Amino acid sequence: MSDNGILDLRGVLCPINWVKTKLALEELPQGEILEVIIDDGEPMRNVPRSAKEDGHRVLKVRPEGEGAYRLTIQRGT
Repeated sequence: MSDNGILDLRGVLCPINWVKTKLALEELPQGEILEVIIDDGEPMRNVPRSAKEDGHRVLKVRPEGEGAYRLTIQRGT
């Protein structure tokens, strides 16, 4: 994770991008926010779905340059 609290996973393949996101979320207290930048395509289909299935909330999804998205995820239980 970068110094500004953003996990930049552009170029990281599935399922490693979800594994890294999950590990970062586990380090946060419940209710805290993690921002993750992921590529469009398979990562964009899988990471938000996996986060929801694990009990986290995807609060916002917005474009982050060409071919990438920034997810704002709130840690759940």
